[in-house]
Amino acid sequence: MTAENPTGPLAGRLDDDDYPAFTVGRAADMLGTTQGFLRAIGEARLITPLRSPGGHRRYSRYQLRIAARARELVDQGLPVEAACRIVALEDQLQEARRINAANLSTSRSAAGPPAAA
Repeated sequence: MTAENPTGPLAGRLDDDDYPAFTVGRAADMLGTTQGFLRAIGEARLITPLRSPGGHRRYSRYQLRIAARARELVDQGLPVEAACRIVALEDQLQEARRINAANLSTSRSAAGPPAAA
């Protein structure tokens, strides 16, 4: 086994942003917050951690980025619910921009090169 080609249960998942690799304790440590904060943003439905077979919360890197943004806003004085709403809207806007860029690229390539005048 090499670092470039892992085998076993993590094969192909180390680079997966959506793989639920982090426990609630590890996630809280990484974010410098409490487990209660992670539960609060889960209750606000900003993120929904996956559950291990034993029922323990597991977070992905993508979810940790979302949680970190929410924490920034809470640290600035916003209530958790307001921070969660703002982060959700920011995430929706980013996705819409990504889709628009992809559609623009597709339509430009379908139209072909501009005609010479």
